[in-house]
This record gives sequence, structure tokens and C-alpha cells, in this order.
Amino acid sequence: MTNKKERLNPRKFNVWLLIVGSVMLFAGLTSAFIVRKAEGNWNEFELPSQFFYSVLVAVAGSITMFIAYRAAKNDNIRVVQAGLGMTVVAGAAFAFLQYLGWMDLAERGVFFAPQSGAGRGSISGSFVILLAAVHLAHLLGGLIFVIIVWIKSLMLKVHKKNLLSIDLCNTYWHFVGLLWVYLYLFLYFAPQF
Repeated sequence: MTNKKERLNPRKFNVWLLIVGSVMLFAGLTSAFIVRKAEGNWNEFELPSQFFYSVLVAVAGSITMFIAYRAAKNDNIRVVQAGLGMTVVAGAAFAFLQYLGWMDLAERGVFFAPQSGAGRGSISGSFVILLAAVHLAHLLGGLIFVIIVWIKSLMLKVHKKNLLSIDLCNTYWHFVGLLWVYLYLFLYFAPQF
């Protein structure tokens, strides 16, 4: 019989299921990218510089989340609140940089067009925009989660005796940040495949 302390919390299990499902989704999308690129008719273009800056912001957001989580374990409530607040700012900055990146692509004539030759779109541009948009949807879900945990921290409900919400948020937020680093590197080095 399993000890109660050894069992995985159902909420943690759900977060891990969400992460596994997301990994499968992005593995499928990046695999489709590679297969489609090999077929030819592929428009090469540089990624917007805003996408690189969003990598830096994603890393900064992971650092502030880590600081908040460690502070919660040490019952340093002010640092928890500040760290979560900075993570919210980093998430909002990430979303804004993505928007600027999409505007940069549009100015260069790269649009989302699922059929090659539809308007001024291209399959390659469609893949880049799709990957960034699906990731942004994951990030926005995580940002809502961070805001909820931040509000809980302002109500003094996040501390060393009540770590579940910040623990779950910490896990998901790091996953989303790491996912963007992977996607950026994948797209950056894609022309060399």
C-alpha cells in the first residue's frame, strides 16, 4: 500500500498531463515543419529580432518565478509578491514582443496562409506564425495562472504551509519558458535542416 505522502497530488498530475500533451502537440508541429520543408517550395526568411528578445524575457520570467517560489518556501511573503508581480510583467512583455514580431513579419510580407500562394502568404511563414501563436496561447493560460497566484499571495494565502498553487504555477511557467527557448532555437536553425 502506498503511503499518503508518496502519492502524487491530483492537481500536480493534471499539470503534468497538460505538459505531456503540450510536448506531444509541439513535437507534432515541429515534425510537420521538417517534413513540409523537405518537400520544397519553402520561403526562407529571418526571424524577427523581437522573437530573440522574447527569449530573454522568457528567461527573466522564469528567474522571477523561481525567486518567488523559493521565497514562498522560506515564508518571505514580500519577495513572493514582488517576484510574482515581476513574472506578470515579464509575461505581458513577452506577449507584446510576440505581437511586435508578427507585425514585423507582416511588414516583410510574411503572413499566415494555410495554402501556399494564398494571398501573399507562404507555408513557411504559416508554420512560424502557427508555432508562435499556439505557444502564445499556452503562455496566456500560464499568465492567467500567475495572476491568480499573485492575487492569492496579496491575500497572504501563499506561504510555506500552502505551496501547492505556486508549486503548480512554477512548474507550468518554467515549461512554457523552456518551450519558447526550444521553439526559437528550432526556428532559428531550421534553414540549416
